[in-house]
Amino acid sequence: MTTSGKLQDVQENSLERIGRCVCTALVFFMAAPVSATPAHSADPDPHSSAITQRSTAGAARAREDVLGCLLMPMTQVEVGSPVIGVLTEIPVERGDHVKRGQPIAQLDAQLERASLDAATQRAKSSGDYSATKTAAQHAKRMADRAEELFNQHFISATDRDKALAEAKIAAMHLQQAQEQREVARREVAVAQAQLDLRTILSPIDGVVADRYMSPGERVENKPVLKLAQIDPLRVEVVVASRRFSDIKPGLEATVTPELAGLAGVSARVTTVDAVIDAASNTFRVRLELPNPGNAIPSGLRCRIDFKR
Repeated sequence: MTTSGKLQDVQENSLERIGRCVCTALVFFMAAPVSATPAHSADPDPHSSAITQRSTAGAARAREDVLGCLLMPMTQVEVGSPVIGVLTEIPVERGDHVKRGQPIAQLDAQLERASLDAATQRAKSSGDYSATKTAAQHAKRMADRAEELFNQHFISATDRDKALAEAKIAAMHLQQAQEQREVARREVAVAQAQLDLRTILSPIDGVVADRYMSPGERVENKPVLKLAQIDPLRVEVVVASRRFSDIKPGLEATVTPELAGLAGVSARVTTVDAVIDAASNTFRVRLELPNPGNAIPSGLRCRIDFKR
C-alpha cells in the first residue's frame, strides 16, 4: 500500500470516531431532566404572599358571617267568636290592613239588642225610686216632729214610736229601691257585653292573611279570619354553635331581603336559644325588624350579617 492510501484510511477512522462522540453527547443531552424553574427566576416576595393570604382569609370570613334567614310575621292570630251565631257581615278581605279594636266580623244580634233596650229602659225608669225616696223623706220629717212633740209632752210615747217605725220602714224601702236600681244598671252592662260578643274585633294591628268563612255561615268552633302582624317583622336564623358566644340579645345585624329593590335594614337580636341542637350542632336566633308602613312583605328569604 502506498503512503497516500494509508493517509486516507487514517482520515476515515478519525471522522468515524468524531461522529460516534457527537451522537453520544446528543443522547446524554436529551436524557438530562429539565428544571421546572428557570435559572434566572427569583423566589416570590414573602410580603406579597402574606397580603394575598390575609385577603383570602378575610373574604372567607366575610362569606361565613353572612347567613340565610327568613322573614316571618311577629304574630299570627286565627280569630273566632266566643259565642255561637250566624255571620251577617265581614267587612274586610284578604290583604286588608286592620287596626287593633277594629270590627272585622259581625254575628246576628237582634235578640241581644232587644235585651239591651229592655235593660236600658228599666234602668232609666225612675218613677218608683222617686216615689220611694219622697216617702222616706216625709217619714223622716214626721219622726223628727213626733220626737219634738213627745219631748214637749204633746203626744204619747206610743205615737212617737209609731212615727219612728214608719220612718225606718220607709228608709228600708228606699234602700231596696236603690239596690234594684243598681241591679238594673248591671243588667244594662250584661246586655251590652252580650251584644259586644256578637262583634268580632281585631286583637292586633296587622293585615288579613286569610279568610275562612263568609256571611250566612254558622260560627261555632272554627276561626273566621287569620291576621298577621308584620310591623315589626320576626327574623329567624339558624347559626352554627361555634358562634354561640358571639351572639347575645341586643346585638345589631343587617338583614337584606331577597327581593329586588329592597336594601339592607338594621335588626336587633331579641332571643337566643339556650339549647343547641345536637343533631345539627346549631342554635336558633330571633331578631326584631322594624317595618314601618308594612313596606317589606312577610315570608321572604333574606341574608343576615351580624355586626362585630
